[in-house]
Amino acid sequence: MKSYQYQHRVQYYETDQMGIVHHSNYIKWFESARNEYLRKQGISCQELEELGVLLPVIDVNCSYRQRTYYDDLVLIKVFIKELRRVTITFAYEIKKGEELLVAGSTKQSFVNKDFKPFSLQREKPQIWKMISNE
Repeated sequence: MKSYQYQHRVQYYETDQMGIVHHSNYIKWFESARNEYLRKQGISCQELEELGVLLPVIDVNCSYRQRTYYDDLVLIKVFIKELRRVTITFAYEIKKGEELLVAGSTKQSFVNKDFKPFSLQREKPQIWKMISNE
């Protein structure tokens, strides 16, 4: 599967009293990376929702390896770790230079507007193709 990466400069408001990035911000960065990944595959989250595909997060994992500070320039990488009929798992790496700062993943379920899970491959094959690069 393809990956997507982009740079992010840590903003002052993303840090805590110690000058370190608050842990909750990494989850937000995961979401930004995931949204940009999908956009690069040819479909935005907004377009998915308009087509009746919602992607609620059902699991989040985040491993903090090193501290990140105000004004650090970090590289956020995202890729699909696992794609199944009803779920998709994205993996993330946040690095400063070659140093791995944070690694994590999110698992989402493909659900309709009534929050009923469905097989994306069977019910929306054109979207499946975009996401899976088949």
